[in-house]
Amino acid sequence: MECAGVPWMEAVRREKGAPVKTIKFGRERRGMKVALCQMAIEFEKKEENTRRVISFMEQAGSAGADLVLFPEMSLTGFSMNIGLTGEKDRESVRRLSAEAKRIGIAAGFGWTALVDGGNGDVSDGVFGENHYTVISAQGEVLSDYVKMHPFSYSGEDQYFAKGDQTVHFELSGIPFSGFICYDLRFPEIFQAVSDRAHVIIVAADWPGSRREHWQCLLRARAIENQCYILGVNSVGDQNGLHYTGDSSVILPDGTVAAQLTDEEGMILYDLTDDVEEYRRSFPMKQDRRPKLYAALQGGGIVWLNCI
Repeated sequence: MECAGVPWMEAVRREKGAPVKTIKFGRERRGMKVALCQMAIEFEKKEENTRRVISFMEQAGSAGADLVLFPEMSLTGFSMNIGLTGEKDRESVRRLSAEAKRIGIAAGFGWTALVDGGNGDVSDGVFGENHYTVISAQGEVLSDYVKMHPFSYSGEDQYFAKGDQTVHFELSGIPFSGFICYDLRFPEIFQAVSDRAHVIIVAADWPGSRREHWQCLLRARAIENQCYILGVNSVGDQNGLHYTGDSSVILPDGTVAAQLTDEEGMILYDLTDDVEEYRRSFPMKQDRRPKLYAALQGGGIVWLNCI
C-alpha cells in the first residue's frame, strides 16, 4: 500500500532529506497518532543506529505523532555479543529520554543491559537483559520491560536472563502493555495483560523465513484479546538473516489496518481507543474461565462432559 506523491510526505523529505517511505493510515483522529518505524538496523553499530533512531523521532514528531515505536534491540540488532552491546548504566535510556523531551514525543525502543553491571562474560555467570523501554514526551520512563522468553532456538537463552514482570502504562488516557518478539508465541501472557491493556506493543527482530507466523500470530493475539496489536519489526539483512518487516497495526477484530513490507519506512496511524465498545458488542472475554485454565495447567483434574 503506497501513498507516493502525498504532499505531506514530500514536505517531510524536503525538510529532513531522509530517504524513507512514510505511509499514512487511519480514521479521523479521536485518540492518538502512533508511528511504527521499520528500521534497517546496522548490526552492532550502536552509535549509527542511535543517530538514525533520533532522526526517525524527529520525523515522527514533525508529523504530529504522539508515540514512535522501534524494533527489538533497536540500537544494535539481534546480537548475542553482550560484552559489546550491553550497557551498565542505561546510557541509551538517558540519551533518548533527553531527545524525547527535546522533540516532544513519546518513544519505545529496544536495548541490552548487563545484569548487575557485569562485564558481559557469560563464563562468569554474567548475563544480559533484552529490554524494551517506553519514555514519555517529558523524558520520563513509562515502562521498562525485560523479555520473558529468550529465543532458545537461536541460543539467546545462553546469554540473556529471563524477565518475569509484565508492564502497563498510559498515554493520552489509553492503557498500553508490551512484549518482545518470541513472546508473541505465548498467548497466556497476552491474556494476563489484556484485562487492563487496550493496546499491546510487540517489538521484534523476526526473520523473513517465518514471516507467515509473525503475521498470523499478530492477528491471533488481537482476536483473542480483543485489543489493538502494534507489531514493529526490523527489515533488511542483519548478521546473515533477512528480515522482511511486515510491521502492522492490527484492530481488535483482527483486521490488518496498516502494514509495511520489505522496505524501511514509517507507518503513521490515527488510533482510536474503541476497545471497550468492541468488547461490549462481542462480549467474548466475559466467558473466559481463568481459574479452570489455571487448574488444568497446574495438573488439577477436571472432568468434562463429552458427547
